[in-house]
Amino acid sequence: MIEIKQLTKRFGNLTAVDNLDLHIETGDIFGFIGPNGAGKTTTMRILVTLMEPTSGAAFIDGLDVTKKGKDVRRRVGYMPDFMGVYDDLKVFEYLEFFAAAFGIEYRKRKAIVEGVLELTDLVSKQSAAVDSLSRGMQQRLGLARVLIHDPKALILDEPASGLDPRARIEIRELLRELKRMGKTIMISSHILSELEEICDRVGIIEHGRLVFGGTLEEIRPRLGIHSKVRVKVLGDDSKAIELLTALPQIQAVEAAGDHLSVTFCEGVQTDGIIARTLVHGGVDLVYLQPEQLKLDDAFLKLTKGMVH
Repeated sequence: MIEIKQLTKRFGNLTAVDNLDLHIETGDIFGFIGPNGAGKTTTMRILVTLMEPTSGAAFIDGLDVTKKGKDVRRRVGYMPDFMGVYDDLKVFEYLEFFAAAFGIEYRKRKAIVEGVLELTDLVSKQSAAVDSLSRGMQQRLGLARVLIHDPKALILDEPASGLDPRARIEIRELLRELKRMGKTIMISSHILSELEEICDRVGIIEHGRLVFGGTLEEIRPRLGIHSKVRVKVLGDDSKAIELLTALPQIQAVEAAGDHLSVTFCEGVQTDGIIARTLVHGGVDLVYLQPEQLKLDDAFLKLTKGMVH
């Protein structure tokens, strides 16, 4: 759905995006991560035709963003990090205004606006003044606005910025619903734990270059991180530690509070051997749970020059 090929953007002597290659599959939620000034917003602005690249190409739904701008804008919804609002409009009027701007026929506007209000849970606020809304409500209104013309792809720049925990959860659930509707979503954020829960794939960018693109599981070999599982057994841990340490597939077994942290050797990723070994050894297994690689850890390692 979204394809970026050797994309470069320079501002004088500053290179904001440097030979960037990126591919986002249809229907995916893609997390775009990077420090401030890494090139995230510049990339997004090029994708939505607000900025021309210095070189390279970008495509949305197979359309070149520099040559088919009008067609691209019909297929994409863009939400910047700070959304401008019109103080003298009510929520319903605000959305009707944008429906008109997108060229939606007058007789269809009311039903479309009602639909996006329901989707974003803003029906109860439709008569409220836009400037009276909380930050979380304004962010939902921003999503309602970009959905007015039913775009195939959504490009969202820091949509959870400045939101309280409840509002972040609500935005996250809304994004999941949009994915279920078949939307392709590219989202940038500094709240890495939020992206970790909803993204199919992530791209980590630094100094305009992509340092990683893929799933969290694919990032493990790049960081030299081996698979781990949490193991809890009934009673004393000592026998479990003895049994598991003897396995050639296991690199390390460590006590970690009320459970054991078991690290597999590189290239090994099977939980069955642990369960079988403990059961055959007469140890009662309470639970066995894979330990997830945290996106924060990956981000810090990849953007500090620790991996090349």
